[in-house]
Amino acid sequence: MNFKIRAAKMEDCKDISRMIMELAVYEKMPDQVKISHEELQRDGFCQNPFFECLVAEVPEEHKSKQGFTVVGYALYFYTYSTWKGPTVYLEDLYVMPEFRGNGIGKGLLSKVAEVAKKKQCVRLQLSVLDWNTPSRDFYAAKGAQDLTVTEGWHFIRFDGQNLDNLANEAPKD
Repeated sequence: MNFKIRAAKMEDCKDISRMIMELAVYEKMPDQVKISHEELQRDGFCQNPFFECLVAEVPEEHKSKQGFTVVGYALYFYTYSTWKGPTVYLEDLYVMPEFRGNGIGKGLLSKVAEVAKKKQCVRLQLSVLDWNTPSRDFYAAKGAQDLTVTEGWHFIRFDGQNLDNLANEAPKD
């Protein structure tokens, strides 16, 4: 199938938001999505964006059953390892179900890796739900290592009231 991978533009945010919800439904967590396309526009297309995003686009003649031509995305940001150096964190990689198996996911992942190498990043990191075997197998087939098994890392999060409480404990200036 003919498709192209390109940098997302502000006007893609409605499509990206739609696919974020599709991914959340697949991951059985649609109630967790709290942002809209307006937040994506604000956070990704400002002077110091919090993330970058690539989209996969098919020609009009291959549009989805619902009429969409933007059929996949990869949203990522930069972080820093104090042991290894610059790192890209892949927050989401998603391809609409009817377009899977056409190399679009591989194309998005490879393009993120290319961006990482151009920025002299030393690694690409991501997380996958434990039950998501198709995605785990996809990444493993490309050479990814499961650090849960090999190094025993746990993914930790502070949010909501716990984040507020922690911030309120910060020393005052």
